[in-house]
Amino acid sequence: MKLNLIKRIVLGLSMLYLPLQSMAWGANGHRICGQIADSYLTPKARKAVQAILGTESIAITSNWADFVKSDPKYGYLYNWHFINIEKEVTDAEMKELLKKDTTADAYTKINYLVGELKKKTISKDAKLLALRMLIHIVEDIHQPLHTGHFSDKGGNDVKLTWFNNPTNLHSVWDSQLIDFQQLSYTEYTAWINHTTLAQRTEWQKAPLSQWLLESNHLAAKIYDSAKDGDKLNVYRYNYDYIGILNQQLLKGGVRLAGLLNQIFG
Repeated sequence: MKLNLIKRIVLGLSMLYLPLQSMAWGANGHRICGQIADSYLTPKARKAVQAILGTESIAITSNWADFVKSDPKYGYLYNWHFINIEKEVTDAEMKELLKKDTTADAYTKINYLVGELKKKTISKDAKLLALRMLIHIVEDIHQPLHTGHFSDKGGNDVKLTWFNNPTNLHSVWDSQLIDFQQLSYTEYTAWINHTTLAQRTEWQKAPLSQWLLESNHLAAKIYDSAKDGDKLNVYRYNYDYIGILNQQLLKGGVRLAGLLNQIFG
């Protein structure tokens, strides 16, 4: 009896710990990416996505993968949200790293989920899970610290102060910069979603390795932007980095749309 109680306590504590490493974009960040993606779907892809999601929009379903972290039966999905890269790498180094990658991470699982969604025999429930996870992970990897260092849990161990409140570097990029704008996800999307056809074409034709390389290089800049123990000048930090954040939200949404159009269109 006592042993079972101890096991339940340990499991509960571990479930609280895991999201610290794998949460990316807060609820609004994911919804912004999802709303952007929805605006660039082809009619055929939109119909296919709606057939799987039902009345749930891409924006709303994009947070499902974070919400289910409280359910132990989905614990196996934990490593799917990120890929750890300990240093800034070149294009050639990234391609070599990915060529050898056999672990359960964002790269291998995006490829796996695309393959699952292209199958004709996949069950309805499996297709729903695959689509929800693909939407979420594509958005996740455009939060640069999801290509961050294993040694500091993607910036979670870089402790900072934000308006006199304790936080960490990962949380700043997940949600605090976004929330600082004081916009709903629909208002935020309307503010930044002004891409050109040329931009969308360029972003969507880039391979997955390029998405990860861009995030890896941005992660290096973000790590240089604040050190453990820093008290951030929030207004200055926002001024310096909001452009990068908004571009990553845009790229995440545009590339997600491109991928869904490729799968279903």
